[in-house]
Amino acid sequence: MIVEERDYHVTTGKLAELVTLYETEGIELQKSYLGNLVAVFTTDIGALSTYTSLWAYDNFTEREERRARLQADDRWKAFLAKIQPLIHTQHNRILVPTSFSPLG
Repeated sequence: MIVEERDYHVTTGKLAELVTLYETEGIELQKSYLGNLVAVFTTDIGALSTYTSLWAYDNFTEREERRARLQADDRWKAFLAKIQPLIHTQHNRILVPTSFSPLG
């Protein structure tokens, strides 16, 4: 199993708008393609205006296939057009659990 961590640094003052858009339009569509949503967070201390999601996959190939199907959906493309102006930067990491991790 792998976990993808996706961090979006949102333009200052726009985090609530981004969260609302995900909650009302994006997350269910994303879940229908990507499957295993582990968690979604915002920050309170540190790098503020950050939206972080964690998605679990059996392997990297599954991740690539699921993300490709999501990217091909016109509804997702329309959603991206709404949120992209709110996002300043994005960072992704693939996390590989240790043998003693509860998610391993």
